Order: sequence, then structure tokens, then C-alpha cells
Amino acid sequence: MNEMADLAITAPTETRADLLLIGVFEGELPAADDLPEALVDSANRLATRSGWTARRGRCIETGVEVEDSPITVLALRGLGKRDELDRFKLDRWLQSAIDDALAHGLEQLALRLPDHETTRGAESAERVLRQLRAATYRYRQFLTGDESRSCLTRIKLVPPAADQQTWEKALSTADAVADGMELSRTLGNTPANIAQPEWMEEQAHELAEFTGATISVLGADELKSRGMNGMLAVGGGSKYPPRIVRIDLGSEGPTVALVGKGITFDTGGISLKPSASMEEMKFDKCGACTVLGIVRAVAELKLPIRLRAYLALAENMPDGGSYRPGDILRCYNGKSVEIINTDAEGRIVLADTLAWAVEEEPDWLLEFSTLTGACVIALGHLAAGIFTPNDHLAEGLLAAAQRSGERLWRMPFWPEYLEPMRGNYAELKNTGGRWGAASTAAAFLGQFVGSHDRWVHIDIAGPCATDAKNGSGARGATGYSVPFTVDWLRNLCRE
Repeated sequence: MNEMADLAITAPTETRADLLLIGVFEGELPAADDLPEALVDSANRLATRSGWTARRGRCIETGVEVEDSPITVLALRGLGKRDELDRFKLDRWLQSAIDDALAHGLEQLALRLPDHETTRGAESAERVLRQLRAATYRYRQFLTGDESRSCLTRIKLVPPAADQQTWEKALSTADAVADGMELSRTLGNTPANIAQPEWMEEQAHELAEFTGATISVLGADELKSRGMNGMLAVGGGSKYPPRIVRIDLGSEGPTVALVGKGITFDTGGISLKPSASMEEMKFDKCGACTVLGIVRAVAELKLPIRLRAYLALAENMPDGGSYRPGDILRCYNGKSVEIINTDAEGRIVLADTLAWAVEEEPDWLLEFSTLTGACVIALGHLAAGIFTPNDHLAEGLLAAAQRSGERLWRMPFWPEYLEPMRGNYAELKNTGGRWGAASTAAAFLGQFVGSHDRWVHIDIAGPCATDAKNGSGARGATGYSVPFTVDWLRNLCRE
């Protein structure tokens, strides 16, 4: 099972748990005055114990030996210096606290945060609550016995003093976004021997039924009749036929198209990848998984918006039916593309899918894909790159990411980046070499949205998954970009 822990907001005097964890700043006493007297005394004794400081990550604990105490163990965990804490450091602190709770087999954890700019107001409350739930996620689908279960089933948060109502109101939004992240992560983590294109379609059908959305599918025959030869080419080497799944949710408000790259496994095709880390290519479907997670969250929040979600699903395998370097394809909008490298397949399936999405005239178009290693080289695993000709859209997404605690960086999208993508024997080619490769890939995609300028390409190749070596919690898919996209959509509904 992969369920995350439940969250609850609790009053200081009603807190019951195996462990109460209090965040403490250096040079300050714990914010515990409104807790039961026995806990206040224990917290203050811990804080003044010789040799302990509240440097970030330092922890000290004691058993609470008071009759009928609601808390078994009390712990203080350092937040470092007050003026150095920001929302990103707080998120990492929350993740490490949950990791420790899981490692110690706790069932119920109570957490007390001090008053600080990172914990004040509805925006902070939503982010912290979402982060707490997401921090408990572990992919355990193929584990058995005790390893298949999470001991931590409930987190009780004691909000900063006099702010309980704000946090209670934030809980439903945080839960909805966390639910979307959980779906995205579980789909992303599912291995390719299970998660092939048809299976992904089945998950989309289940989501559509759950949310009340409508769904349609373009299978191989429909792709051929529509001239979507990019989809057919990339999926031609697999025994699992490619398809585009379209989900339609909502009937009022602005129309937003979400396009997700869903390469269920990427060998590179004829241009075969090196074997090192190829197992991570199950994450090449994370764009489509992101889109499904967003749909789930939007449905749960009942946002007044019309979503059209397009999943470009294919498996890129080497076979007698595979497309080859040197092949020339004609995509859905009529443009011809010369294939230089079959491992640059994501932009080929997106070419057909973007052209279809734009044809249906959305107000806004957001596309998510694990498109280039070049973007990972540029930004590492901390941030995604966004490429758009629209300043208003870029500013809105960057602000949403700042609020949600995710990192985005606007990358250059100058017209000159299209020049390396012009073909020798066709209008375009599918790769333009190493230099500026993230931007040349975006320029290629821009050829399939026509004159529609309210669109963005979001390259999530870096932050979509983690190996857990950077202290970010569970190994695997992260659910990245579900939070900031939902935040952006909520703002769009208010405009």
C-alpha cells in the first residue's frame, strides 16, 4: 500500500500522540506556553540542557513521566537561526522530521511549529500541510509483510498560537493537492512491465469515473487516420500500441489544456541508451502522470475551470517496427520532421499532441515533459525550466511556484534557437546538437502550436524524481509541479 498519513489540526490542550515534536529556534525557548503545564516544564528543561543548541536538524528528547499525560515522548528539533529560515529550508526540515518518525516506527506524531513568516497565513498553512502529507509517502506496492505498511498513520499539527482557524481552513486544499501528488507519484513509480500505454489508459478511465470527467482515446487506427505519424513512429517498436488519451473536466470558466508526455519506457529506440541508469526511464512518463495528478486535485477542489488533459502514451523500444535515424515523418499539423536520433522521441509524440490540443482552441496551454537531459545539466534536480513567449504566463507560474515551495526557472526562448532544428531534407529535424539543447527542443515544440502564444513548455526532467540522496524523502517520483500548477489554476479562476 502507498497511502500517506492522515492530517489533523489540534488544539494545544487536546494533543495526544506517541511523540510531540516542537520546532525551536536558536537562542529561543520552545513555543509551548499554551501546552499543558507538564509539557511546558519538560520542554523548557530540554531547551536549557547543557550542550544542546537548536541548530537546524539537532534533536533532543525525553520521556514524559506524568500520570495521564497525552504525550509519551517529547522532542525538540532545531530550526536554526530565526532570520535564516525560509520556506525551502522549512520544507526540508519537515521532510527530515517525518523521515525520522517513520524510521522509529511511530504511529501518531504531533508537531508544533513556532510563529514565523514561513508559518503565517493561509498560503503557508497550505504549503506546510501539503508537505507533511507528501513527506509520509512511500512506494510499497511490491513489498510484503511489515515492510508493505507505514507505521505513521496520523499527524496532528498544533499550529502557531492563535492561528488554528486559518490552518483548519487550509487543510482541505492541502489534502486535495497531496492526493494529486500521491496519484502522480504512484503512477510514475509503477514499473514498465505493468505501466504500459494500455495500463495508463486504464488509470485515466478510473480517474475519469472518480471525478465525473469524460474521456476519449485515439488508438492506433485513429492516429493513422488523423495523420498523427509521430505517435505511430515512436510507438512502432513496441508490442503495446501508442495512444492519446483526452480527459475533459468542468463546464465553466477558462479553458486550460494540459499536455503530458507519457513515454512508459524509453530505451532510446534504435539510438539505444547506455545501460547505466536505464531503469530510471520508467520516469519518462512523469509528464502524463503530472497531468493526471492535476486533474485529480482540480476535481477535488471543484475549481470553476474547464480542463482538457491530453496524455501522449507510447513505449520507445528497438524492434523491426521501430522508426530509424534518417526517417522523415509528417506530423498532424502537416510539418515534416527528419529523424536524427530516435532517443529524441518525446518531442515527436508531443508534436502531434500539441497540434491537436491547439486545434481545439484553449485559452491557455501547459505542457509537461521529461524532455531533455540538457535542462537537468542546466538546473540540476532542484528546478524545472519553463519556456514560453508569454511574459504574463511566465510571471504567473513563477509566482505560483514561489508560493507552493517549488522551484522554476525561465529559460531563453529566442527565435534563433529554431535555426539548429531546421532539417536537411525536411522542414524540421528532431535534434540540433548539444549546445542550448533544452531551448532548441522547446523551439521545436513551438512549431506545433501555431500562432497560439499563451502556452508554456515545462521541462520537469530534473525534479520529477529523486534518488533520495539529497534529503528529499522517498526515492522515486516526486509529484513535482502538481502544487504550483494547481495554485496557478486557482489564481486563474479569480482573474
